Amino acid sequence: MKVLELNHVALHVRDLQASCAFYRDTLRLDPLPRPAFNFPGAWFRFGRDQELHLIGERTEPVQSHHRGNHFALRVDNLDEWEPHLQAMRADFQPRKARPDGAWQVFLRDPDGHIIELFTGP
Repeated sequence: MKVLELNHVALHVRDLQASCAFYRDTLRLDPLPRPAFNFPGAWFRFGRDQELHLIGERTEPVQSHHRGNHFALRVDNLDEWEPHLQAMRADFQPRKARPDGAWQVFLRDPDGHIIELFTGP
């Protein structure tokens, strides 16, 4: 008996259209077809096999912090991502080095969820 993979991350969002624009345009995630649930939402592809599921109608505040609730996406090149984030007027912190030599950039989505973009050591 074992866990096979992380299938998806689900985020509860207030403004589904603003969140879709952020994840599609700022993070450049590809939209996926979504089953016809009876509540608003959208799905996006993470890498090859993982997904991001946005669930609409959030009314509670988000509690997210880079040392607490966040998720991390390994990216290809922060030298290209940082100017892109600037051009998109994303709320992000300049890159910093982890103790193991990896580089990280932390940003917030429209609801305040923290996302880490990183490159390996």
